[in-house]
Amino acid sequence: MSSNPQYLSGNEIRNTFLNFFAQRSHQILPSASLVPEDPTVLLTIAGMLPFKPIFLGQRTPEFKRATTSQKCIRTNDIENVGRTKRHQTFFEMLGNFSFGDYFKEQAIAWGWEISTQVFGISPQNLVVSVFKDDDEAFAIWRDQIGVPVARIKRLGEDDNFWVSGPTGPCGPCSEIYYDFHPERGDENIDLEDDSRFIEFYNLVFMQYNRDASGNLTPLQNKNIDTGMGLERIAQILQKVPNNYETDLIFPVIQTAAQIAGIDYHSSDEKTKVSLKVIGDHVRSVVHMIADEIRASNVGRGYVLRRLIRRVVRHGRLIGISGEFTTQVAETAIALSESAYPNVRQREAAIKAELQREESNFLRTLDRGEKLLEEIIQEVKQQGNTQISGESAFTLYDTYGFPLELTQEVAEENNLTVDAEGFEAQMEIQKGRGRDAHETIDLTVQGSLDKLAEHIQVTEFLGYTQSATTAIVEAILLEGVSQEEVEAGTQVQIVLDKTPFYAESGGQIGDRGYISGDGIVVRVEDVKKESDFFVHFGRIERSTLRVGDRVTAQIDPACRRRAQANHTATHLLQAALKKIVDDGISQAGSLVSFDRLRFDFNCPRALTAEEVQQIEEQVNTWIAEAHAAKVEVLPLAEAKAKGAVAMFGEKYGDEVRVIDFPSVSMELCGGTHVSNTAEIGVFKIISEAGVASGVRRIEAVSGPAILDYLNLRDKVVKDLSDRFKVKPEELPDRITSLQSELRNSQKELETLKVQLAIAKSDSLLQTAETVGDHKIIVAQLENVDPESLKTAAERLLQKIGNGAVVLGSVPEADKVSIVAAFSPEVNKKGLQAGKFVGAIAKICGGGGGGRPNLAQAGGRDASKLPDALGQAESDLKSALA
Repeated sequence: MSSNPQYLSGNEIRNTFLNFFAQRSHQILPSASLVPEDPTVLLTIAGMLPFKPIFLGQRTPEFKRATTSQKCIRTNDIENVGRTKRHQTFFEMLGNFSFGDYFKEQAIAWGWEISTQVFGISPQNLVVSVFKDDDEAFAIWRDQIGVPVARIKRLGEDDNFWVSGPTGPCGPCSEIYYDFHPERGDENIDLEDDSRFIEFYNLVFMQYNRDASGNLTPLQNKNIDTGMGLERIAQILQKVPNNYETDLIFPVIQTAAQIAGIDYHSSDEKTKVSLKVIGDHVRSVVHMIADEIRASNVGRGYVLRRLIRRVVRHGRLIGISGEFTTQVAETAIALSESAYPNVRQREAAIKAELQREESNFLRTLDRGEKLLEEIIQEVKQQGNTQISGESAFTLYDTYGFPLELTQEVAEENNLTVDAEGFEAQMEIQKGRGRDAHETIDLTVQGSLDKLAEHIQVTEFLGYTQSATTAIVEAILLEGVSQEEVEAGTQVQIVLDKTPFYAESGGQIGDRGYISGDGIVVRVEDVKKESDFFVHFGRIERSTLRVGDRVTAQIDPACRRRAQANHTATHLLQAALKKIVDDGISQAGSLVSFDRLRFDFNCPRALTAEEVQQIEEQVNTWIAEAHAAKVEVLPLAEAKAKGAVAMFGEKYGDEVRVIDFPSVSMELCGGTHVSNTAEIGVFKIISEAGVASGVRRIEAVSGPAILDYLNLRDKVVKDLSDRFKVKPEELPDRITSLQSELRNSQKELETLKVQLAIAKSDSLLQTAETVGDHKIIVAQLENVDPESLKTAAERLLQKIGNGAVVLGSVPEADKVSIVAAFSPEVNKKGLQAGKFVGAIAKICGGGGGGRPNLAQAGGRDASKLPDALGQAESDLKSALA
């Protein structure tokens, strides 16, 4: 411990806190991962989260008392990072916990002791809050601790009452605030005044259970959950104006400032905000990657990618042009490694992920920033204050420029972005790419809402039955409720019970028939709206009426195919975890009748050997005939058994577990084979990237294998007939044809160049003398860009001192322009890159290059004569 407790380093504060409670019989436990066990939470957001199962009575604690320094990440207030004194995405929460052991009196006493006696904070600088109805806590602070009544504030439920959810354990809180200005007195104390007060220690007294009616009953075992923000107490003890200037973060800020060649303290407020964002976010991404989170476009991976991109973006704003994230990450690693050794152990992975993401995003920024700059200028010239949703979507869809960054840049230019318009464009795009069977009439849900009071929810029997008798509860025609509908009509039908599986969890809906008393309805798809199963189909015979008793029968062949593909998807995920990386997680899936698709988070492509090993492993498990074990269990029990949960999915109190012992165990509501042997065989069709950090495997299994093999056999036979060779000779024949094609292409390129040179040589006699220079400006017909460049270089070589500008239209809606300048022309202040870029704008394009040789393109061929005319005029003006 430091000789002066008011000037402890961040590391000393952490160790002092943990040792204080260790001396009071608390077990020091390591920080849990930022990837929580709880599938309902994306990231570890609080110090108590790892102990939530204990507080909820789902797990028996190993210790009665514990203390931790828990790393946490919250991004709900990300726009405030750097702008306020203490908003961060990454922070450490120091905590002491009692599981049915000590309670209010002891927790309050120790909270006051460590604050005043250990950390040396004067009682005159402290104010406490209690829940408005918690007279017990109020009395302890007043009578036992001796806090003046004027400095004990009663607050309402929003501020000082902790709940785990609508029902379950809950209880009042008491918070300790630091007062930066005690000289202002005790009258009219407002704890919401951020300029005067900072809350640094929260004591939660978990003493009640709340039922569905809101009634509170005392818990048999009362618990204590406390949290002291490490960065906040460091700000107080180190006497700095904000959390960012503590020794926990400021060295990262200094590293970024050094790279940018600036000084933090003498910078303007805007620059300081950017430096603070970098300082905070770099700590976040270092710990996220250390906990094996990888950048992607979904879930935690998206949070990581967004934070990295904000670091890069703010680096640009303070003048950093190149890659720098690995340098600031090194400082963050050095600051954290004593408390969190895994950051140094994972150093190579952290830097590799940062370098890859930064490099990719810099290319995105270059493209997007140029277009965004043009959009902003256009908006301002029109006198508007908002960037349209369509423009923001173009930036996102075409250039990969995130909406959040467009909003940030817009705000810097005092503009807003039409976020609703952006979302509307996003929906339009989704609609374009959606298959017909995935389209659902939006009016269906509205009609069901109206009918909900009069019809019962659908009972699903499909796990055990392939057919059932049922009552027609509702018929919808184009979303409108009908009493009866005749043959030849596309309808949506709701039954009181059904064996049809509704599209969910990546598995498409069943197909089959609804029939009875002359009625035949072909069911083409099934979707679930609220608790109603909506059967989409066509009435093929007779008239269907509400109240009819019918038989609902699934197509067993389609169901078998879906079951095989769905179970194969589970086996595929297990094989990926076993062979590639146990940290792989699902990022999406599709289970249809003819194939399966599995998306997963992975920063690299799989090798051909890995793909083969995965396929062999899945087929081995199939051949081993593992029987399925299906159970409905409490969520906590399922997780404790190791069931894989999908992040982003919401689970109820009870979950369905599909277990193939020793192979795969997942939470899943889909239909599956009863034994892996029923799948038959599994074949991977492709492995490819679909987004940065996300890979996709497509495969077939079961009966769909025959369709796949038949198609492949047909293609091979067709190629054999065309090339008049045996199937096994096809590779050699194709290689031979490719070689012939390459040779022909080389000959063609040579002829193109020779033709362009021949055409250009005739231009030598058109060269004009301007001052001491010669210029040639001309259009050549049907010359490709590379040949045009060769022609321009040859002409310049022949005329010596001068300038050559050539244009051509090699194909429809494509313009090519080349400029070649001699050194003497460069000395006149003309650079080929800038010159040709400006000329190309006339044709709706742009480009650039070196001062002596540059190339540009355009889209409007009709403007090429105008562009060349402008080029000639500009050259004469500059060189005369």
